[in-house]
Amino acid sequence: MRPSRKGRGGGGAGGGSISGHVSTLHQRLFHALNLGTSYYEGKELKWKCTDIEIQRHVVRSIAAFLDFVSAETLQNPLFKDSIPHIVGALVWILQCKSGAVLSIAANEVVKLLSCVPNSILQHYVLDLSHPLLSLLTSHELEVSISCAIALNMILSNMSVKKEKQVWEMMKDAKTVECVVTNIRNFSGETMPVEYFQEMSSLLSVILWRWPPSRYSVWNDAMLMKVLEALLLKPDLSFKVAVLKLYSSVGLCGNGAKKLLENGKLLLQTMVYCMDSSHAPSVQIEGFRLAQCLATDEQGCLRMTSLCCDPLVRAIVCGMNRCSFHSGKILNDQMSLLVEACRLASITRWAGQHHIVFWKQGIDKVLLDLLLEDFQIKPSQHLSSLEEQISLVQEGLGANFLLTLRPYIWDILGWLATHCDDDFNHENELHINMLIMCACVAFVDAIRKGRQICENDVIHASRSESASKAVLMMIYSPSKYIASTARFTLSQILKPNGKEYLKHLVHFLNYTTSGFNIGLPYIFQTIINLVGLTCYLGLPQYQRYVSGSEVMKTLLAFVRWCWSNPLPIKRQSVAPHLYNKFSERTCCRINREWEGEDVCLLYGLWAVAELVHHFYSVSSDKLNNMEAQLFSLLQEICISTTADGPRWFAAYILSHFGFYGFLSKIGKRIGKALYMEEFADVQLILATGKALSVHGVVLAIRCPPLLPPGNEKTSNNSSMGDDTEKLSGNFRKTVRFSTHVDGQALQTLLDFVYFGYLEGEEELVKRLKPLAKSCNLQPLSLLLYRKRPNWGTPIPNCDLALGLGPVGHQFSDIILEAKASGLSWTCSVCSLSVPHEHVHKVILWSSCDYLRALLESGMQESYSQTVKVPVSWEGMIKLVEWIYTDQLPNPPSGCLWDNMDNEQKLHELHPYIELCWLADIWLLEDIQDACFKVVVSCLDSARDLSIKVLQLAAKFSLWKLADFAAACMAPLYCNLRDSGDLEDLDEFLVDMVRAASVRHSQGGG
Repeated sequence: MRPSRKGRGGGGAGGGSISGHVSTLHQRLFHALNLGTSYYEGKELKWKCTDIEIQRHVVRSIAAFLDFVSAETLQNPLFKDSIPHIVGALVWILQCKSGAVLSIAANEVVKLLSCVPNSILQHYVLDLSHPLLSLLTSHELEVSISCAIALNMILSNMSVKKEKQVWEMMKDAKTVECVVTNIRNFSGETMPVEYFQEMSSLLSVILWRWPPSRYSVWNDAMLMKVLEALLLKPDLSFKVAVLKLYSSVGLCGNGAKKLLENGKLLLQTMVYCMDSSHAPSVQIEGFRLAQCLATDEQGCLRMTSLCCDPLVRAIVCGMNRCSFHSGKILNDQMSLLVEACRLASITRWAGQHHIVFWKQGIDKVLLDLLLEDFQIKPSQHLSSLEEQISLVQEGLGANFLLTLRPYIWDILGWLATHCDDDFNHENELHINMLIMCACVAFVDAIRKGRQICENDVIHASRSESASKAVLMMIYSPSKYIASTARFTLSQILKPNGKEYLKHLVHFLNYTTSGFNIGLPYIFQTIINLVGLTCYLGLPQYQRYVSGSEVMKTLLAFVRWCWSNPLPIKRQSVAPHLYNKFSERTCCRINREWEGEDVCLLYGLWAVAELVHHFYSVSSDKLNNMEAQLFSLLQEICISTTADGPRWFAAYILSHFGFYGFLSKIGKRIGKALYMEEFADVQLILATGKALSVHGVVLAIRCPPLLPPGNEKTSNNSSMGDDTEKLSGNFRKTVRFSTHVDGQALQTLLDFVYFGYLEGEEELVKRLKPLAKSCNLQPLSLLLYRKRPNWGTPIPNCDLALGLGPVGHQFSDIILEAKASGLSWTCSVCSLSVPHEHVHKVILWSSCDYLRALLESGMQESYSQTVKVPVSWEGMIKLVEWIYTDQLPNPPSGCLWDNMDNEQKLHELHPYIELCWLADIWLLEDIQDACFKVVVSCLDSARDLSIKVLQLAAKFSLWKLADFAAACMAPLYCNLRDSGDLEDLDEFLVDMVRAASVRHSQGGG
């Protein structure tokens, strides 16, 4: 360390000048540091001194020097040169843990972190962190508090590059366990509040940065009890600290579920902190926690079921800028507005909270956030539509609160799409002005569409949100909102509407020929696609887009989206959906209604509107283009898991005489329709024709076709049952009056079994009342060709209900698992071994082996029990796949990562069993699914490879054995030398050796 020159201007040319006093302090610091012993380890200079008095003198010199650090002196080379020496001295003194100087040394670390730029301190993160971590458990509370503050500052500002090293350091120091213990042992009577605040804040930062740390926190029952008790304290600082910690816990999907299990007190405290009587910083913590808990529909519904009214009131109040007394919106107030708007995105899910939002005046609040000086009273009326448009254009052009625009458009769109058809708000002025604002912004987006460039991404993201809001308003279930939006948009488009439409079509036509890549281009594509769909909702412009060329363009676009290996999520074109919390979530599977590719959804929506307005086709008279579309839609309907694209595909197919949803399980169970062998219900038409069906299928998919219990229906009903005059093996006979059309009923059974039906218009007319009386709402929507509302779920086509009370009354066979030590009781029968009551018709339709067994005529085909040679855990997964076409997944995320190897192997064993059984029972789909599960788990837990290899060999699963051997290949030499391979027989060792050779030859 070099000494400074006396007097003003010291520090050399080009550096910031320092005063004479600061120069003197630097000289003293220089001499103090020189009292220690400097030595080299390699090339790194170290400071070392065990003398307590010298340590105290050095710390005081550092303190005096740092007290006079300013923005100007920070630029001086002498100051920069001093940093490594100051850090080295403080690190050594902290490591010595001498009580006489420890407290002031820890305080000086905090001071150093506060005044030195983060860019400079990044070089010393590891050096400082190590001693600070070790002092968190210090018995001197002042020391542990200062260390927690310092670590909080380091970890909050640390670069991503340092995360891995610091995490390894914290694992070695057992930092999370230490901090959790400190919080559990906190006593408000003997410890300062600051101790809990800093420890919980540090833990919050750790949980935010490192997802692997979260499980041990939310799974700590004692810690959760302590935090819950602290919520009851009247001191607001406790509540805020706990909420901040909960927000980080809630970043884990499993942690969020845990918080909501008994979340009444938590939610009450959260809403209390959102109250406008508190400082914005306090309110923000409440809003952030709510966002973490409501990242999916399940969390939202759980929250709103416990505190709907107060939660929505708090959100609307938080969004109300009129609650700020100062004219100018301050930074913390702006942050509050953003967080409140983010939480208001719970409007994307339907529910009772929508009613509360309207009651709380969300329309007025949104308008105030869009137009700074909108003060027209409800009794006033603008003289003309042109004047209103001019007012809105001027207001939006003022660029007031631009950051909030995307949130506002999103909220407006969700509110519009989840309205009832008879929605009629008492203050039409606010709604009308909001609709006009969105339409003006939308037309402006179309007008500027050709000008989007790399620097316009933020503007384009606001345009995307505004365009989507208009789309959702034009097709809103609310007749009032939809008609107002169409009229308003038509008026705003009048001067240049045809020109804009021509550009949209031209651009999309060009898109299908090149499909350029790049964010601005994607923005433009989405805005133009949404724009075309909006135009199709305006009668004045529909005739301009009715040609087959537009259909060819859209069909090509949808086909490209469907085959595109890089789907475009909405988040990629809506940056406002990202924040520092959303980027750090784990253990969540968020399936949005629009699916993984928003372009596919918008493309299908545009095709749907085009078909609805201009095409009247029959499935047996398709031209080449229509046949291609029909085939593509069926593929989308059966292959995608997203509800939105499936709904629109089904909606379009309804115009081709195809009504319903294709599915693999529907295809399987449909084979059993009218098969008499396992039928237990007979439907007798008025003509005397009898239809043999299966009670379990009707009970699950169409209960109204079965009479309630054994009671007779009334004489004026169109249905009746006769349970006394049974024929053959039928448990029930249901007779239908002449009011029920026989052909319509038979066609309806196609939908019940297959999940879809086909029919001409005349038959559809007769099907409509029958579908309505049977409460088949999804079918009714398709028969009436009603556009799917955003968020409408696809009807559940699986047969899982058949495994519960609904299906027990129709059960005619038992699956019995391999004997085990499980104690067993059954609510249906007295059998004391693990078993499941199932149905022959479902087994017959799902498995070739079981079909052959049941049809063989041998003794086994008449048995009431089928023995399944796998464990109960394996059998129940098999049954779930048969009834749902879905194989249950093992625990994932933090639940899997925190299991020991024995637990993990226990979870994998049933899948390995099923791999073997599926090979015998000819269940290729389930064999592939089980193999993928085991492979995926081995990728994250390769130390299980030896055991999996042994199990795979035991079951003669050589494909799986090869994969396990390949996992062991890179470590073959280590495994051999450590003796870990001794448990394997020679054949398996040779497999691993051969895999190792292949690995080395491949450059591994």
